[in-house]
Amino acid sequence: MSLRAFHLFFIAISTILAAFVAAWAAQQYQTTHAVSYAAASAGALASGIAMAIYGAMFQRKTRRLS
Repeated sequence: MSLRAFHLFFIAISTILAAFVAAWAAQQYQTTHAVSYAAASAGALASGIAMAIYGAMFQRKTRRLS
C-alpha cells in the first residue's frame, strides 16, 4: 500500500469516526441536555466536514496522470 493510499484510507476512517462521535454526542445531548454534548457534536461534525474537504483536495492534488 502506497503512502498516498494509506493517507486517503486514514482520512476516510477519521471522517467516519467523526460522524459517529457527532451522532453519539447528539444523542447524549437529547438525553441529558448538557451543553458540552452539543459542543462536542458540533465540533465533531465540523471536524468531519473539514476532513472530507481535505481528503478531496488531497486526492485531487495527488491524482496520478494515466
